[in-house]
Amino acid sequence: MIDLLLDPNAWAALAALSVLEIVLGIDNVIFISVMVSRLPAAQAKRARQIGLALAFVFRIILLFTLTWMMKLTAPLVTVFGTGISGRDIILIGGGLFLIAKATHEIHAEIEARDEPTAGDEAVVGKAFLWVVMQLALVDLVFSLDSIITAIGMAQDLEIMVAAVVIAMIVMYVASGPVSRFVADHPTTKMLALAFLVLIGVALVADGFDVHIPRGYIYFAMAFAAGVEVVNVIAGRNRRKRKTLRTRGRTEE
Repeated sequence: MIDLLLDPNAWAALAALSVLEIVLGIDNVIFISVMVSRLPAAQAKRARQIGLALAFVFRIILLFTLTWMMKLTAPLVTVFGTGISGRDIILIGGGLFLIAKATHEIHAEIEARDEPTAGDEAVVGKAFLWVVMQLALVDLVFSLDSIITAIGMAQDLEIMVAAVVIAMIVMYVASGPVSRFVADHPTTKMLALAFLVLIGVALVADGFDVHIPRGYIYFAMAFAAGVEVVNVIAGRNRRKRKTLRTRGRTEE
């Protein structure tokens, strides 16, 4: 352990892996933010905390089962000349779930369905449980992808654990503002859902050994998010100017 603390290569590996884990965690944060946006504020905060806690627990458990994890990469069956491993099956299943869930949520937004209110306790309780179950499923998929990436980048378990802890702290800090922003801006929520479809497609492709560079996806997400922020600011300024003009006419 002391050797790792004094090894500059270990610190470089920790920094690189931490950044990568944070980037990979973006998908997780987006899904959690979208899922909790339909719950009342108090329930949404609890669901978000549970989702992040499950993501952390799954990552740590998977890190300490490295032997089993490596077996997941061994081909189980061959489909059209492509070996499909246990990891591939989980990624394909998780990707299809993301696509189906995001499409369902997009449809719900278009249909403008009513969301459960705090007074509907039975409905809210069922919705909360259903959200937590879905968060657990998707957390497992994202954790698997994240930890296999970590195994490929670092050899020391201590570095992997430290990188995961750092990434989870950043995810926890970022999840609140991201969730509030998504809940307050419907167009942003639709954008997040569209990206979840894209991420689902990327996971399915990875399952079939067709790698879509994540850099392209994250660049598109960052660019679209930047445009959306500008749009939100422009809309806020338009409302302010309209309010000032209305107030000016009233005073006249």
